Amino acid sequence: MIASTVSAGGTFLLLGPVRGLASDALAIAPALDGFAPEAIGAGVAAEELHGLVEYFVDAPAEPVVPLTPVELSEVRGLCRFGEVRVPNPAFLEALAWGGARGVAVSSLDPNEEESADLFTEHIGYVELVRRTVREHRLGRSPPKPSSADAFALSWDRSVAGGRGSRRLAAARDDHLATQAHRLAQGRRRVAVVVDRERFASVRDRLGGASGPAATR
Repeated sequence: MIASTVSAGGTFLLLGPVRGLASDALAIAPALDGFAPEAIGAGVAAEELHGLVEYFVDAPAEPVVPLTPVELSEVRGLCRFGEVRVPNPAFLEALAWGGARGVAVSSLDPNEEESADLFTEHIGYVELVRRTVREHRLGRSPPKPSSADAFALSWDRSVAGGRGSRRLAAARDDHLATQAHRLAQGRRRVAVVVDRERFASVRDRLGGASGPAATR
């Protein structure tokens, strides 16, 4: 897991676990213990966060999680580096940590309606076709880098490397940073958990890291 502190009014602890990797998820609680945040922000939509709480945190048994062919290919590619869990266990760990200590976990990403509007604004027909082609290509032949960290970055570049996709990602990260700063109002320490591939963009938008990032 990659991590950095960002000073912008208060102090943010930004955590960038590789999506799905169990070992990165297990690093969430110790990082939060050391930082002792007054609030936690998660890089997911409100509807997804609600679903994680309802079906995985508060439920007596976890439901079966269906995967698309592309998601299944991502899991297969990533499992070379360790156990992989779905849904993203990093957010479940953050929810468990916050629930045990009375620290609220808030969604920072656009909700489903806002996300649909952003997608329509930035992804035209040609980019949509190209994204679909790239996803099918990845499904047949996922990247084979030497580390989970490199895998996450390579996967994202392969799927979302088009100009429209980059604009969409930037707009989503702008929204996240704005919500994170709102969450930080009146608080000294706020933790933010995002997927690894979003780490650098979110860090820059939060205001710049106060020190070097720590990686595995």
